[in-house]
Amino acid sequence: MASLAVDRASAVEWYQRNRARTRRIFDLIDPSAYYSRPIALRNPIVFYEGHLPAFSVISFLRRGLGRPPVDASLEKLFERGIDPDSTDTAVPRSGANTMWPSRADVLAFGDRADAAVISALEEAELREDRPAMHRAEALYTALEHEAMHQETLLYMWHRLPYEKKSQPGSAVRGPESVGLRIADRGSRTRAEIRSTVRIPAGTATLGAERDRIAFGWDNEFDQQQIEVPAFEIDVYNVTNGEFLEFVEAGGYRSRQWWSDEHWQWLQENGITQPAFWTASQTGRAWIGMFETISLPLDWPVYVSHAEATAYATWKRRRLPSEAEYHRAAFGTPEGREQSYPWGEAAPGPQHGNFDFARFDPVPVGSFPEGASAWGVQDLIGNGWEWTSTVFGPFPGFEAMASYPEYSADFFDGQHYVMKGASPATARELVRRSFRNWFRPNYPYVYAGFRTVK
Repeated sequence: MASLAVDRASAVEWYQRNRARTRRIFDLIDPSAYYSRPIALRNPIVFYEGHLPAFSVISFLRRGLGRPPVDASLEKLFERGIDPDSTDTAVPRSGANTMWPSRADVLAFGDRADAAVISALEEAELREDRPAMHRAEALYTALEHEAMHQETLLYMWHRLPYEKKSQPGSAVRGPESVGLRIADRGSRTRAEIRSTVRIPAGTATLGAERDRIAFGWDNEFDQQQIEVPAFEIDVYNVTNGEFLEFVEAGGYRSRQWWSDEHWQWLQENGITQPAFWTASQTGRAWIGMFETISLPLDWPVYVSHAEATAYATWKRRRLPSEAEYHRAAFGTPEGREQSYPWGEAAPGPQHGNFDFARFDPVPVGSFPEGASAWGVQDLIGNGWEWTSTVFGPFPGFEAMASYPEYSADFFDGQHYVMKGASPATARELVRRSFRNWFRPNYPYVYAGFRTVK
C-alpha cells in the first residue's frame, strides 16, 4: 500500500505549536499548585502535563505506527482522565501527591515523547496498512487532542486562587503569552441586546461525509439530514444581565423550574448562582482568570446544562436541539447550507472570540461579521452552546482505531451535545461537524446557551 501523503513540515509545526502553547499555559501557575485539584471532578494538575505527551505516544506512535512505548509505566499512569458524575466518585488513582512523579520527571518524559513524535513525523514511513493510520487518523487524533485539552487546562486554571497564577507579561511569569488577552469590558444595556429571529422549516445537515473532510472524530460520522420544523431563536446568547433576573426572581429557590435530579444537585451542593459568579462589596461579580470584576451584564452567562434548562423553562422556552442549532447556524434563506455561519471563508479573528484570543468572554454581538445568514450572532466563539440533544452516535458510527473509547464510553444518556466554540477553542476545531459534550451538572466549562420556541 502506498505511503500517506502527509505534509510533514506542517504536521511538525502544528505539533510544536501545540506543545509550546501547553508549556506557556502551565507556566501561568505557581509551582505550589502543581499537585492541586482546582476542580474536584478532574485529576490533579500534574496528570495533564503528563497526559498530553503520553496520549500522543499512545495514539500516534503505538497505535498508528506500531512503535514501542517511550515509557510504558508513565504512559499507563497518564493514559486516561476521569469523568465522574459526582465528587464522591472522583477518587484519584494515587492516594497522595508523593505517588505522582515530580514535575522534573514529567517534563523529562515529555521531552522524550516530543523527540520520538517529531522524529517519526520527519522520518517514519506513514502507511495506511494499519487501521489507526487510515487517512492519517492517528496523527490528527494526537494533534487535535492536545488543543482540546488546552481548553480544559484554562477552565481549570479559572478555579485556582489568584495568588496561584499570574497574568502573561507579569514580573512573576515573564513576557510570554499563551495568545490570549484580557477581555474587553462591555457597556451595552440589556434592552440593546435582546431580540429573536424566526427560522423557517428546512433541512439541517449534521455530521460529515468520511471522505470529504481531512479529519473528524468518530462521533462526527456518518452525515445525516434532519428536517427541522420552523422555530424562533434568540439572536444573542443569554447574558449575565438576563440570567440575573432569573436569580433575583428566586430561580434557584423555586423547585418548579428544575428536574428532580437537578434540584437534588442544587440542594446537595448549596448552589445559588452560576459558578463564574461571586459576591463583591458592590454586588455580584464575575470570576475572571486573573481578577474579579463587577458582573458584566452584556457578557454571555456561563452555566451548566441544568441551569440553562431551568432558565429556559422559567422563560417558557427551551434549549435548541442540535439540529436546530445547525439550521440557525449554517442554513440560508436560499436553501443551501454553509460551512460556517458567515459563509465559506476560513475562521478568522473578525468572526468570533475563539482560538485563544482572550481569557474571558466579550459582550454578545461583538462580531457582526460572524453572524449567520439569518442574523444570529456569536454561534462560533465566546462560549460553547448547550443543546437539548443527548450525546449519541449518528447512524453508521464506527469507533476510531486510534482512540476507540473517545466517544463510545459516553453514549450513556448522561451527556449533552454542545456546539460552537469558546475563547479557548483552537481554530482547528472550528468546523461544522465538530461536537462537544458534558454532563448536565458540570458548571465549569466555558459554556452558555440561547433559547428557542
